[in-house]
Amino acid sequence: MGTMEMVRNRVAQFPAGKPFSIKECMQCGKRAAVDQAFARLVRTGLLSRPARGVYVRPKTHPLAGELPPDPFEVAGVIAGQYGGIVQVHGAEAARRLGFSTQVPVRPIFQTNGPGRRFRIGQMEITLRHVSPRKLALTGSMAGVALAALWHLGRERVTPGTIEQVRKRLVPAEFEKLRSAAGVMPGWMLDAFAAHEGKLTDE
Repeated sequence: MGTMEMVRNRVAQFPAGKPFSIKECMQCGKRAAVDQAFARLVRTGLLSRPARGVYVRPKTHPLAGELPPDPFEVAGVIAGQYGGIVQVHGAEAARRLGFSTQVPVRPIFQTNGPGRRFRIGQMEITLRHVSPRKLALTGSMAGVALAALWHLGRERVTPGTIEQVRKRLVPAEFEKLRSAAGVMPGWMLDAFAAHEGKLTDE
């Protein structure tokens, strides 16, 4: 079986609309041959390339036509090329937890990999490098809550803030957040301690 056919079969296994890296197909042949196969699939419309090194099987809607891939998933593929991970930006995390109603104009994601900007159509997306400890618990609502607390900062994180977080998370996720004490700064730990003290007093 030739490289082109192997790549085509491998690509067919990915769900339409879900981005992936060309590295997922490196076992199909030599790099140059795989690159050529991907270029051909893009030319024929079987694949689209929303960002450098990122591909997706087009997903279409009867009225809207081809749907763009999820920016967060694209960012995850890009970060993964460097062994990195991504998390929503603290401002978006704070919005999801009810601390803000402002929707970011441009998607910004945090990563432990290199910072960079890329575009999906007319949308500019930013990957911003942050300290790895700010990405603890990534992939869970506890991680989103941690990102929100980092964003709110020392002056805005109070025992009341922690209580609001507790109410927005299921108990298991809140316990997961509390278990991340090792990556929290002193001011955040103080807020958790004061919150627990208030619960004890009640």
